Formats: sequence, structure tokens, C-alpha cells
Amino acid sequence: MKHARINLFFFFLFVLNATHAFAQQSGASHTEKYFGLLQNKRVAVVANPTSVVGKTHLVDTLLSSGIQVVKIFAPEHGFRGEAGNGDHVSNGFDKKTKLPIFSLYGNHTRPTAEMLSNIDIIVFDIQDVGARFYTFLATMQEVMEAAAINKKEVIVLDRPNPNGYYVDGPVMTDKKLYSFVGQLPIPIVHGCTLGELANMINGEGWLTAGKACQLTVIPCSEYTHNSYFELPIKPSPNLPNITSIYAYPSLCLFEGTCISIGRGTNLPFQQFGFPNCKVGETSFTPKEIPGVSTNPPFENQLCKGVKVNFEKRPTQLNLDWVISMYASYPNKEKFFSSPGFFDKLAGTTLLRKQIVEGLKEEEIRASWQKELDAFKIIRRKYLLYSDFN
Repeated sequence: MKHARINLFFFFLFVLNATHAFAQQSGASHTEKYFGLLQNKRVAVVANPTSVVGKTHLVDTLLSSGIQVVKIFAPEHGFRGEAGNGDHVSNGFDKKTKLPIFSLYGNHTRPTAEMLSNIDIIVFDIQDVGARFYTFLATMQEVMEAAAINKKEVIVLDRPNPNGYYVDGPVMTDKKLYSFVGQLPIPIVHGCTLGELANMINGEGWLTAGKACQLTVIPCSEYTHNSYFELPIKPSPNLPNITSIYAYPSLCLFEGTCISIGRGTNLPFQQFGFPNCKVGETSFTPKEIPGVSTNPPFENQLCKGVKVNFEKRPTQLNLDWVISMYASYPNKEKFFSSPGFFDKLAGTTLLRKQIVEGLKEEEIRASWQKELDAFKIIRRKYLLYSDFN
């Protein structure tokens, strides 16, 4: 009966998504709203495989319309999605268009003055999944920083957030923890689209020295923060479906621990565990998958643990997953294999300490509620779409 309920839930999602597939449009689809802004301009595009207009890549759409695209900026995983998690993204040329590609993941996370010297405007169009540590948000922030410093325009083509229907998690308030997996005072699940966050970054003075860049956001249509939205293109190699995207905000915390989250399997971010785990009933063996997973934890070792299933969309972070894994791990001192990175993902040093001390989930949640409520007030000022409450 449990599996029947799960199947019915996802059947409902399928029908709902099919009904709204053509009504729900990304900002990129509304070419009439931004093509005019690009005429007679030298354009740089920040894009990846999700940057499509219908079924055609944004760069191809712009070029075929006579817009002068000068160069491409590539985020994590590369312009065509050819790089795996954390892999270095190199400069080069796009084989199809022959345009130069400049990496924004590796040696340079921010466009340099030289990179921007022969362009007038930057178009940013990348699908996000609504978690603070998903690096495309940091890429957008760095692009806005560079644009403000070098007096360049930025256009953000907005896209729906599949996790945009709730807000949860500790707010990153300690600037000592700022890194490419989090450098804004927002919670893990921020409930915003990238367009809304771009306006927030400008409006709250979060760029260097409180500067703002010249920004235009092209909003989505027929989207609300309560919408069901299943991505037509996987946003990164290890987020292949909606289950992984729903689980990602909770499971990504394991990246700072010794626990496998299914990298190197056919179910990344849909299962977690370790060899001889006593929790859960699933088993899996991580292996290297070129372009997807390099040196996954417990490579070629049989792991046991938990397979993720959702009877309905999650509406808060699942802290029980990390708490139960810590409780069941035989060598507690080695559980947080990278404590500094765990703290950067969490946005606080407190969560790790609370887990070690054995605090219950409700006690942990209470500790971040004040900052979370304050963020929600800020968030309301920048919403472009009807909210979920």
C-alpha cells in the first residue's frame, strides 16, 4: 500500500506537470522582453545545458536572431555539462559555435576586467534547484560583482525553482564560513528563484562595498512558489530527476561527512549509507562514472543504508537522516570527515556541534528560527511570484 501511495503521488505530479508544461515558461522563452535590450550590444552569456528556449540552446537562439554573442562563461560542470562534480572546468572553444569559453569554476570564479573588456552586457540563464550551496547561485553573485565593478549590464533570465515552495534551515550569518558553496546571509532552502535573489543581492547591498550592478530580471510566466515543477533537463550530472532534487538540500550535508549519498551509482542523491550500516534496507556499490562521479566515497565497496522515497513533497529539511547516520556510525570521531566543509554547507558551526551533543531535531530547529523568521521578512520584499502562504 505504501508503494501504491508513492506511485499515485508521482502520477499526480506527472499529470499536473503535463497540464502546465506549456503554460509555465522561463524568462528565456520571453524573447520579446529582452531581445531589444541586446540589439547592437556585445553580449557574453553565462549558460549550461539547461539554458534553452524551447528545445534550442539560448546561445544558438541568440546567434540565429542576429545578436552579437562574443563569448561564453561556463559554470561548474561546464557549458555543455561535460564536467563532473567538482571537476576543473577549462577555458576553450565551443565546438558548435566556435565561440570562446571562459571558465567560472576553477582558477577564476569571477569574470576579470580583461574578460569583460570587449562586452557590453552579460546574460545569465541557468536552472537552479533552490539550495544555498548549489554553486550556480555563487556564480551569479560573482558575475554581478564583476559587472558592478566594471560597469557592465546584467540580464538574468529567470527560471522556476523546483524547491521554491518552502524556506528552511540555518541562515549563514558567519562570514568566516563564506565560500563558493555559500556566501550570502540566507538559509539552506531560500524559497527564491535566481531572479528574486539577484534583486535581493542588489537591494540588500550584498555586493562588495554595497555596490549594485545594472540589473534587469526577465521573469517566468505562469509560475507561483507553490507550483509543481519538474525540470525538463537535469540541472547537473548527479541530480537526474525530481526525487534527487527534493532530497538534495538535506543530503548535501553528508558531503562533509564520510557517508555515501549514492554518487557513483544510478541513484545519486536518492540513497545514502556506508559499509555495514545497520540503518535502512537498501544496498549499493559506488563506482567511478566518467563525467559524473570521480573517486566517489566507498568506491567499489558494498554499502548498506537508506533509499529515499517521497509520498509527498518535503516541506522542510530532513535532519533525521544525518542525525541517524551519526548515531549509527561506529567511529564517531571520523564521521565528520571534513568538519570545516560541513560547517560551510550548514552555514554555521553550531549544527555539527548539536549533532555531536545528541540534540533532538526540534531543539536544533528552534536554534535557527529567529534568523529564519528575519530572512522571511527580507524575502517578501523581492518576490516576483505569488507565494506559498
